[in-house]
Amino acid sequence: MKLHRVLAPALCIAAGVLGLAGCAGPGAGADVVASENAKDKVANVGFLSDPGRLKSVAATGGLLCWRQAGVDWKRFDKVMIERIQVYIKPTAAQKPIDPTDLKVLIDYFHAALVRDLGPVVQIVQTSGPGVLRVRLALTALVPTNTAESLAGTAVPYGFVAEIGSGAASGRPVGSTPYMGQTGLEAQFRDGATGTVLGECADTEIGLKYAADLNGNASTAAEAWLNGYASSFQSWTYARDAFNKWSAVFARRFAELRATTP
Repeated sequence: MKLHRVLAPALCIAAGVLGLAGCAGPGAGADVVASENAKDKVANVGFLSDPGRLKSVAATGGLLCWRQAGVDWKRFDKVMIERIQVYIKPTAAQKPIDPTDLKVLIDYFHAALVRDLGPVVQIVQTSGPGVLRVRLALTALVPTNTAESLAGTAVPYGFVAEIGSGAASGRPVGSTPYMGQTGLEAQFRDGATGTVLGECADTEIGLKYAADLNGNASTAAEAWLNGYASSFQSWTYARDAFNKWSAVFARRFAELRATTP
């Protein structure tokens, strides 16, 4: 029997006992990843043309970005998503990534981009005038250590200590030392000239104990349960990050196309 099937009833009961909410259905939206951004943490893999220009941009939800001034974004009515690249820096603490897992993750990210950008702009396969070339590189793929997550959960009241462990270690509140993380570097080029129009970088950390503090009790409980369930699957947080990035890119691109340079 799969672990999430065992956990689901327990999580529902926990939510009911706390008087928060019922269980969220499959695919329910909740933000269970958080940005951990600093210029000195951007991977130096040679993918970005000018990482020194990166700065936190509120309109992107805190991603580190820069863009050329005076660009008429309305002239880009098509987007070409280039093959997603992956840079893996092996460490003694990280196990090798299964190539099958890697392909599944890349395919998932590409599908999320097509899903969110599709209603905003036409997706094409070739470059040219009016085409925005989107180049993406995953620079940090660290799976959740599900064994440690399960062990921490088995300790009576262990969650009390875990909730504050993220902030105590300088990581996002709600994360723990064994949570997965996913890094991204993005570059946007003019499909006709090849000119770099903007770049972004971000690192997302999984949150085992997440809550939507700006929402009501129902959405807070949904975020909590989704984050908790994700902590028992190796790559769920990576998919959460992909969903977040694809949604941000689509929304921001629509905003830029609606403005006058």
